[in-house]
Amino acid sequence: MPMDMGEVEGKAAVIHAAERERPWVFGLLIAPLAVLANGLIGGALFFLLLKQGIGAARASGIVAFLNLPQTIYFLWSPITDFLIRRRTWLMVAATAAAAVMLTAFHQSSLASPWAVGLMFLSACFGQLIVAGCGGMMGTLHSEVNRRRASSFYQSGSLAFGALALSVLVGLSERLQLGTLGWIMAAMIALPSLAALAAPEQRTVGGVGVKQTIFQIWHEFKGTFLRWVAIPYTLTILFPMASGAMIQLLPGLAQDYHISGEQVAWINGPLAALLMAAGALSAALVSTRVRATVAYPAAGLMNAAVLAVLWLGPMRPMVYFTGTILFLFTIGVGYALSTAVVLEFMGGSGKSGSARYSILNSLLNVPVVYMVWIDGKSAGRWGTRAGFGTDVVLSTVGALILLAYFLSRRNVQEPE
Repeated sequence: MPMDMGEVEGKAAVIHAAERERPWVFGLLIAPLAVLANGLIGGALFFLLLKQGIGAARASGIVAFLNLPQTIYFLWSPITDFLIRRRTWLMVAATAAAAVMLTAFHQSSLASPWAVGLMFLSACFGQLIVAGCGGMMGTLHSEVNRRRASSFYQSGSLAFGALALSVLVGLSERLQLGTLGWIMAAMIALPSLAALAAPEQRTVGGVGVKQTIFQIWHEFKGTFLRWVAIPYTLTILFPMASGAMIQLLPGLAQDYHISGEQVAWINGPLAALLMAAGALSAALVSTRVRATVAYPAAGLMNAAVLAVLWLGPMRPMVYFTGTILFLFTIGVGYALSTAVVLEFMGGSGKSGSARYSILNSLLNVPVVYMVWIDGKSAGRWGTRAGFGTDVVLSTVGALILLAYFLSRRNVQEPE
């Protein structure tokens, strides 16, 4: 049956909107948070604290405390759905995070209560960037662009984090802390200007408070209070492609007769670049393959790579090969996990940032429990047991999910 003019014009409008979505920009939009969370807090800060004469125990405690906002940011992230556009929130949050971090770097010691408090506040501002990015990705019309945005988002996070780590550590021997603070602030604030190239985001407005609350409740109900939400939630919480072994690989390297310099080389900036490359390659996965199928499949691929470290001989070449392939496949998994979140969330509507923040926080749960399980296994039964535990749990989880989603290809997706 031929389409009427209204349908033709509607489809043309959607195609035109998709062409203007520019998914590559999300690789830059996440850069401020990548510099702050991956480059400093999760990277250079421990080194800088030790350089100032702070003990390892206290330094690790400060780093752990500053990682807390990544888990609880859903408590304040809903603000990015209101008042001003999400891309404006992103620039405001990045500027505020940069200014507060600059102040922290001008304290006498990064371990002082004022400095720690300021860095914590900066980290809280930084998490608004994640919420803003999630809300904006939820507005993308094209599934192809959503997948590409997920890949650029994860690759940008990893690459800019590695770059910031290298810059901060490399310059720390030649520059004062205050000067490093200016460099840090610039790396946080300047990339946020890429938000000007992002598609415009509409604000919550133009309706009464009661109508706004009703619509937000309707969107939350449509995402979370449906039977189909259960398998999506389990997909996010299952252990495959968690990346937990990233934190354990350096410590287990000695069993493969790897030197400290080699460990630093392969598990440092190179690791981030390998994961970034993997995340970008995930964009090549056809959108005909749903994210809920592609993600467990990536988990199986990652488990197969870990099986080499589990069952192979403990030689340097096995460690290098296994680790390189592991890091690359983890990047693929990270990008596809973001695609799962976006598929689960559906459209952004008026509460996209809030719903994305909740789902993205859940992605951290498998990392936490798998680090504990893998670490316990390695400590009690040896290095191979750590790898084997991750392989078995990841494989079982991925196979369960694949069996479910492949048998229900026409299951209705969250709206």
